[in-house]
Amino acid sequence: MRVIRKKRPLSFWLLGAVFSAFVLFLYGPMFAIFVLSFQGPEGGLTFPMRGVSLHWFRVLWEGIGVIDIGAAFRRSLVLGTVVMALTVGLSLLAGLAYRKKLPGGTALFYVVVASLIMPSIIVSLGIGLSFRLLDTGVKTLLEAQWPEALDAFTSTLGMFTSGLGAQLTWTLPFGLLIMFAVFNRFNPAYEEAARDLGATPWQSFRHVVLPLIGPSLVGVGMFGFTLSWDEIARSSQAMGDLNTLPLELQGLTTTVTTPVIYALGTVTTVVSFLVMGLTLATVGLWQSRRR
Repeated sequence: MRVIRKKRPLSFWLLGAVFSAFVLFLYGPMFAIFVLSFQGPEGGLTFPMRGVSLHWFRVLWEGIGVIDIGAAFRRSLVLGTVVMALTVGLSLLAGLAYRKKLPGGTALFYVVVASLIMPSIIVSLGIGLSFRLLDTGVKTLLEAQWPEALDAFTSTLGMFTSGLGAQLTWTLPFGLLIMFAVFNRFNPAYEEAARDLGATPWQSFRHVVLPLIGPSLVGVGMFGFTLSWDEIARSSQAMGDLNTLPLELQGLTTTVTTPVIYALGTVTTVVSFLVMGLTLATVGLWQSRRR
């Protein structure tokens, strides 16, 4: 039997061209940076390439001027891990709380989600200003009550105070929206069956609810880590004296004129892809065990 194929309409090719241009615009610069990071020792920041080598990765490993890239890398990893854990925990608790009618829940939801539409730099400036005002209050209190401790006090601004709070204003709304979507599709009949069989609320949550929503929690964790790992705007005025890797990378763009900055961009991108790959593998393993 002969199959007659219909001719594609012009709109199909136009939309295909728009989509291809979008993909090229989205991933083209990343691919170019990845390729240019393997420039030879005489290579520059643009094409054509002058040789292929790992020279700029070795330069990155040895250090860039006075900036300790290794320390900034470790700080970003630690902060991203803490943000991930808090995002998963708080999003899960919020999702469980919103399963029942919560007094003031609607207003609280809009307050949390409003953080997504606020300009990030404004959020960062507001958090930085709040903690500087807190510094003034703490210094005044120490001067009046404990003068000998005044010299030891520096600032409440820091990576795990204002910096952590600034990043949570970005990650928590995403986590909350994901958990809302998960629990809206969740069938409470599973919990009712567990209670009919004599399970306590904790046993019902641990052995029924948690395995079912586990892959979604892994996804929330991935969002929390990757959003923290790449965050610049909300951290710029709230991180204190110690910068994360994205902030150091932003500063290097105005001073470094060699492909070493591309090597750093490649390393950070690889870490992001590793986290996403680990997340997908964990979700796949979880679902296979559940089946």
